[in-house]
Amino acid sequence: MPTSSLVMFEEEFKQITVVIDRLLKEANAKVVFLVDKDGQLIAASGETGDIDTTSLASLTAGNIAATGGLAKLIGEKEFSILFHEGEKDNLHISIVAQRVILVVIFDQRSSLGLVRLRVKKAGDELNVIVQKLLQRVEKKPAVQENLLAEISDSDIDKLFH
Repeated sequence: MPTSSLVMFEEEFKQITVVIDRLLKEANAKVVFLVDKDGQLIAASGETGDIDTTSLASLTAGNIAATGGLAKLIGEKEFSILFHEGEKDNLHISIVAQRVILVVIFDQRSSLGLVRLRVKKAGDELNVIVQKLLQRVEKKPAVQENLLAEISDSDIDKLFH
């Protein structure tokens, strides 16, 4: 599977937002993030004001990469679910469609069992959306190429002057 950054279209972004907003509510979570394996934040829902979302996205991708190395050492392809328990907050991290990372931050208002149950349902929905997105990009490779082709030298000069 390609590891380049995802090209996000408005339709799929809206669908992703609906799914993670619902997951936030149904899992009684504090925050839900969807992150590209490259460490780019795709979407977020919940109490994100006090969180450095850029760092969280980057560190989550690094965490997945590191545990992927551990998995390979013991003969596994990857660990699809990770759980970190803290004094106040917990992280549930899962890989969706082998391409994106779903992060749920929750506290004592929820439980690991509830989060796992709701993540399973949301993960299935997100898998369909991401697969559709990947197919859409594959059908239209010119879309990716044209994103940069539309930028002229004068646009770049205006940006930096």
